[in-house]
Amino acid sequence: MADDVASSGLRAQFAVLFAAQRGTLVRSLARLIGDRHTAEDLAQDAYLKVAAAAETGKVEHLQPFLYQTARNLAFDHLRKQKVRAVVHPLPGAASDAVIAAVPAAEPSPEARMLDRDRVRRFQVALADLPERARQVLLLHRLHGLSQTEIARRFGVSERTIAKDLARALAHCLAADDSD
Repeated sequence: MADDVASSGLRAQFAVLFAAQRGTLVRSLARLIGDRHTAEDLAQDAYLKVAAAAETGKVEHLQPFLYQTARNLAFDHLRKQKVRAVVHPLPGAASDAVIAAVPAAEPSPEARMLDRDRVRRFQVALADLPERARQVLLLHRLHGLSQTEIARRFGVSERTIAKDLARALAHCLAADDSD
């Protein structure tokens, strides 16, 4: 009985999250694959997959899991399109240059190196932040807490938390732009 209540609570939480993120998710997928209708279908498929995974209770962070699942589905879709174009080319089908532009499942060595450097710059930027600003950023962005919840934890106003968050984000963005 307790599992059913927890499961229905998680299901409701995910439904609210999906409703709030649906537009952004569909736009992101549409940019990736170039077709809004297919992006809508992929977003729905991602919802079903994540909802099923959430039922198992093994998913801790629903939003990142939703976006990664949707992204993986988009890459699978693009790979299938590429295979179809090679096996059953259509008159006027995409050129080799367009097909080569489809992202690979694995990042290139250069992309890995750039990503590692970006993570290192972010870690340095985080370390440079005042303790409260660092905690506010991590609680908000990584753990998904609202500014109200964070303000309650620190015993300060929401405005103070909003300022800390804005400063922390600006600092991290400046460190990322300094490449």
